[in-house]
Amino acid sequence: MQPILKINLTTGTTEEYVIPKEWERDFLGGASLAARILYPYLTKELDPLSPESPLLFINGPLTGTSGPTTGRFVICGKSPATQLWAESNIGGFWGPELRKAGYDGLWVTGKSNSPVYLWVEEGRLEVRNAANVWGKDVYQTQELIKEEVGVKGARVAVIGQAGERGVLYSSICCDHGRMAGRTGLGAIMGSKNLKAIAVYGKKKIEVADEERYSALRSEANRTLKQDNQARIVHELGSASAANFAEYLGQMPSKYYHQGSFANVDNISGSKMSESILVGYSACQGCVIACGRVVNIGDGKKRKGPEYETIVGFGPNLLIDDLVEVTRLGELCDKYGMDVISSANTIGLAFHLYEMGKLTKQDTGGLELTWGNFMAVRQLIQLIARREGLGELLSRGARQFGAAFGAEDEAVQVNGLEVAYHDPRGVSGMALAYATSPRGACHNQSDYFMVDWGNTQENIGITYFDRHAQAEKAANVARHQNWRTFFNSFVMCIFANVDPQMQVDLVNAACGYEWTLADMMRSGERGWNLKRAINNRLGLTRANDKLPKAFLEPYKEGGAEGFVPDFAEMLNAYYEARGWDMESGKPSKEKLIELGLEDVAMDIWE
Repeated sequence: MQPILKINLTTGTTEEYVIPKEWERDFLGGASLAARILYPYLTKELDPLSPESPLLFINGPLTGTSGPTTGRFVICGKSPATQLWAESNIGGFWGPELRKAGYDGLWVTGKSNSPVYLWVEEGRLEVRNAANVWGKDVYQTQELIKEEVGVKGARVAVIGQAGERGVLYSSICCDHGRMAGRTGLGAIMGSKNLKAIAVYGKKKIEVADEERYSALRSEANRTLKQDNQARIVHELGSASAANFAEYLGQMPSKYYHQGSFANVDNISGSKMSESILVGYSACQGCVIACGRVVNIGDGKKRKGPEYETIVGFGPNLLIDDLVEVTRLGELCDKYGMDVISSANTIGLAFHLYEMGKLTKQDTGGLELTWGNFMAVRQLIQLIARREGLGELLSRGARQFGAAFGAEDEAVQVNGLEVAYHDPRGVSGMALAYATSPRGACHNQSDYFMVDWGNTQENIGITYFDRHAQAEKAANVARHQNWRTFFNSFVMCIFANVDPQMQVDLVNAACGYEWTLADMMRSGERGWNLKRAINNRLGLTRANDKLPKAFLEPYKEGGAEGFVPDFAEMLNAYYEARGWDMESGKPSKEKLIELGLEDVAMDIWE
């Protein structure tokens, strides 16, 4: 891999950080490598919004090589929302462009005295005044900075007004609405007065065996183009899952308190394709092109909503108007706010309003009645400005619930709002949410896909009934290890690429002789390292729990009457992981087995 460019915005000093070769081999790249690099700096005492807080943008070994869905990169640090490990995976073209500029990462610390943006061009870094774009939305900022740098092909990663003001679920955006949404990393950029990072380069991205890699890449992309899952996601987007998820009781409605949504057809991927879809967008080198381009009747082409946006601003709030859902998602994107956390926290406000814990006096006169999309729009604006009720909402569901004496009503895990795949419909998600290193997350393990039947027998990921419980715990752990490899590769989880092909691509690109076992061990190593980071930050077994809503059965829908036996599932999971049953730490023996001796000594001293 190429070096990482470090910059301290306080002093203006820069240096190149060379990644140790053994770390490249053990952690590969992306989020796992970032965890290894940042391990010494992520302490319990560190304020994520302080100048000392690190923010690391990092690629994987295949980023920009036009391999199957490998136009992605990862951003990592300590989350201001959860006070735990933070990572967010993002697509587009920015990561590949950084590699062409000569770097595999950008490591930012310090704080500028005034708003700035970074311009990285052909191995050269320049800090520029950002006063003219401070206060602009993410799309305006990208265009203004591209115009200012004056280089065709430059790519820009930006924050919006939410990141500037420190909303705890602020996102980082690049290209056509590609978002690093989860864990609030946009707030860290804002705390550093860093509005954007523009990159451009022409350097060739090299691999160890060009001829073999080229052949494998072509074969993998051809196969992926014919894959049923990829074809469905291309034609209907991730919202193609809406109808089936609703049928299973996996798609929550009315803030996770209603098990079915009668008007699901009005907000489905099919409805979008039949009504407002006018085109597709893709990340660099991607043959799937899952991105939606829509026209909602005003003649303007805009980003269409994905599954999480459709459910969060649709059934979650009992809104069945696809055009309004699109507008609400776009408004969050413009301000630079994670749509999952935004819709979840707003859903909690509606839920507390219905319960009588929140009144019109609290809302500033807004009536938070289910389906009132005008009220939702106003709340999004208040959150981005941190005004009125928006100040409390900007802190996320856990803190918002606590402010009204109802923290247990917040559907979150460790401060991160839960996504829209209910474990009452697909039980594996109970463990996926409770044990994710970044709080409730459906991307560290989208195990619902396994519960749908998408197994990988050659790496031991087999099928269990969607309501099976403790017996699937080891299977969940294996799936988490595999997805951890995806996040170090870095490959999109929409890519249904055979694991052996993934190993072959790594070997051709990096010059390794990995086996499937090596790949899975690398994923396990990364997962346990992130767990150890969180243990150092104060996480214990007591943190591995589900929100109250998931332990109350639905009265209707495809998951009617079912709740997971979570205590039994967690015990089986700990046993499969080799974690200490009392403390929640990876055992000393497990860490040493994974080559993490220094980490073992650190957390078990």
